[in-house]
Amino acid sequence: MGIFGHSRALRAVVLACGMAFIGPAAELSAATLNSSQASDPMERSAEPFGLFASALSGGGLREKWLGIQRRLDDEMVQLALCEGDPDRCAAPAALQFLAIVETARTREGRARLGEINRAINLAIRPMGDLEQYGAIDVWSSPLATLTRGAGDCEDYAIAKFVALQRAGISPDDLRIVIMRDTIRGEDHAVAAARLDGHWLTLDNRRMAMIEDAQVRNYRPSFVIDRDGVKRYEDAPMPALRDRNLVSEAASHSGLETSPM
Repeated sequence: MGIFGHSRALRAVVLACGMAFIGPAAELSAATLNSSQASDPMERSAEPFGLFASALSGGGLREKWLGIQRRLDDEMVQLALCEGDPDRCAAPAALQFLAIVETARTREGRARLGEINRAINLAIRPMGDLEQYGAIDVWSSPLATLTRGAGDCEDYAIAKFVALQRAGISPDDLRIVIMRDTIRGEDHAVAAARLDGHWLTLDNRRMAMIEDAQVRNYRPSFVIDRDGVKRYEDAPMPALRDRNLVSEAASHSGLETSPM
């Protein structure tokens, strides 16, 4: 791929990674956050970024994740059938997913995480929801995403979350994190995996895995695990190099409709 090809590919990744949430302010005000006791300011949460989070009991984001979980139940059946009898498997996406997982299982530690990150990034081409569905913020399950061969950031993150678990990573060590990109003014989703007590982010924007402490210009907003969706209670604004961006980023501190 030439220089211009790389430029177009990078632009496609950027365009496909903006997440849009319709009516978030109303959803969050309507959603009930579980109350929590005040914590020691020196205490760190076990969640990515070391921030405490409270479970959401309602709202559109929680409903999206519940919808994904229902579709995952069906896809797990398909994967089990194809794994048991690959010669009679009628779902190429299931065979592709199983091959990614099987390759990852041959590796250990960070290499296993990196294999999933690399393989999923290469298997899906970046495409925004408006272009693909004519709608914004459509969440897709792994086999549906691989069947189309395209998706945006949350589709990559969901596929990695499921693939990592199938590859033997404990669900206790897996998350999906939704963050606010304070430079672009849009939301972005990544998978996160805990290794040796440290959280690594698996991002469709890069092949290298970055530890949460090294992530810059993002403010974590929500975290998803096998139990549901939680909202970060205290998400400080990351340092911005350009002081003029501070006021702009502050205006986007809530989850708003993001331009693609």
